[in-house]
Formats: sequence, C-alpha cells, structure tokens
Amino acid sequence: MIDLRSDTVTRPTKGMIEAMMKAKTGDDVFGEDPTVNELQERLASEFAQEAGLFCPSGTMTNQIAINVHTRPGDEVICDRLSHIYNYEGGGIARNSGCSVRLLNGERGRFGVEAVKSNINPSDSHYSRTSLVCIEDTVNKAGGAVYDFEQIKALSSFCKTLELPFHLDGARVVNALLENGVDWKTYGGQFDSISVCLSKGLGTPGGSVLLGSRDFIKEAHRTRKVMGGGMRQVGILAAAGLYALDHNVERMREDHQRARQLGKSLSDLSWVSQVEDVDTNIVIFKLREGLLAVDCMEALKKEDIFALPFGIDQMRFVTHLDYSESDLNATIEALNRLKF
Repeated sequence: MIDLRSDTVTRPTKGMIEAMMKAKTGDDVFGEDPTVNELQERLASEFAQEAGLFCPSGTMTNQIAINVHTRPGDEVICDRLSHIYNYEGGGIARNSGCSVRLLNGERGRFGVEAVKSNINPSDSHYSRTSLVCIEDTVNKAGGAVYDFEQIKALSSFCKTLELPFHLDGARVVNALLENGVDWKTYGGQFDSISVCLSKGLGTPGGSVLLGSRDFIKEAHRTRKVMGGGMRQVGILAAAGLYALDHNVERMREDHQRARQLGKSLSDLSWVSQVEDVDTNIVIFKLREGLLAVDCMEALKKEDIFALPFGIDQMRFVTHLDYSESDLNATIEALNRLKF
C-alpha cells in the first residue's frame, strides 16, 4: 500500500525505536522526566524562546496557546484557511470562548494591512482583539511558505500594539528548509510557537509549545485542564530528539518528490489544476464533473490511499515512508487511470 493521506502515517524507524527504548523517564506532570526536559529545552533554544511544554498533539499546543493568550469573549485573528479554525473541532470557541476574525489572505498568508484593518475598536460593543495567529506552512493552501519579511513585519506591528503573535508550526521545519532562515531568527518573531513532531519529522506523536517562562507556566496549568499530562512520556520525547538529529535534512526529499508528483499530475487529462508545490503537500483540482470521492476509490484500486480535499479536489502528502520507488509506482498508476 502507498499511503499519501498525510505525513502523520509514518512509522518509527529502527534507530528511532532504539532511542525510545533507551529513554530515561520520570513523571512529566511533576516536571521530572529528563528526556522530556531535554526536548523542551532544546527546541526552546533552537527557536529563541525561554521554555517549552511537551503535549500529545499540535491541536493541543495550539489550543493551549489560544487559551493562555485570551479570555472569553475575545477575538482571534487568523486566515480563513488556517488549521486552528478549520480542523480543531471548533476549539477556539469551545475551549476559550473566543470569536474569530477570518482574513482572506493569499494562499493562507496575510500581511500587516490586513491585520490593521481588522482590529476592533476599543469599545465595549466589540470583542477585544487579543491574538494574531499564522500557520507556516499553510496546510490547506498546499504547504505554502510565508515570506519571512512578511512575518517580521507582522511581528513588529503586533509588538507595537502589545498584541500576542502565535505560530501554528505544524510543518515549520518544512518552511525553514525552503526559506533558509536561521531557526533562532525565525522563532524570535513570535510570542508562542507550536512545533509538531509527528508530521515530516516522523515521530509517533507529540508537539512542543514554546514561549516565555511565564507563558509556559500558565500553559502547564491549561494542559492539565485539557488532560494533556502524560507522566512517563520520555519514550515519546526521545523520538522527537532522534528526529531532530536524523530527520530534518531528509525532509528535502519529501519536497522534491512532491514537486515530481505535481509535475506528473499537471500532464493528466483528468486534472484541471495543480496548486503550486512549495513543500511536501500537493493539492490538485479534478476535471469538471469528476468527484474527489470517485478519484479516491479509483486510487484505492491501485493500492494508493489519498484524501479528498473538497468536492473536486484531492491532496497528496509525501513523507518519510514514501520512497523513490513509491513515487515511480504512483506516477505509473496515475497514468493508468481513465475517467
């Protein structure tokens, strides 16, 4: 089976499993798991933040950040394509009691002017604008990468207004491989960062929330409320440390294979459009009259698994377990399909 549904489907490599089995553990709820502490400190240092908090998922780290930065009745600014709005179960409203101001950016990316014109007046009739969130890369926009100059401008503007600036960095390592920006320089632009380990980095699970010591102290309390304390979780944290040592540069292969898939798709008569391929996500639109569910079923018959991304769109995601031979087999199968 060739699985292109997501980069979350990867399995730990032999080396990663060995690292997990050798991990020193302790009770992380008490802050006593040495491997978790090492991972948190390492990522905080890498991204120029003071502290980190290991959590089960990127959704949890995002939702904790929103909860800490806001209070009920506040408003969060994000793009209409953002993961925190579309794919986290309505958590902004459910967990934090906040409303959302959706921006219509370019492939999920927006700039200072869009934020400036959507900040509510300081008037009791309006929700208090309390947080600006961006996603890099933008999943729903085909792994689009932010221009770092745009990020710096947003950061400067938010600092001027003392408005917290959060990064959903589910695939931030993919972005950094493409934009070539130093991790510390990049990370220093944000008040909080969610770094997911279970996507391109290939771990079984886990995400780290980064921020100031005071922010992470409060985040620890919110993690407890959300049920995110995992006790002897150094086994998972060890996978994260291994991934940072062994799987970062390798992700360039995912980007290259995604670009090759995009090129092959653009030559097919039953594909009407392929979104720009910036990283490891390929989104393509089907010919008029062809439904994504029909395409998905046809691919299954070729032993290829993919996800519909709308009524007439599909998504492929390349990853650690998607090899060069898988790529060649996929291209051959795509060329065999007739609709």
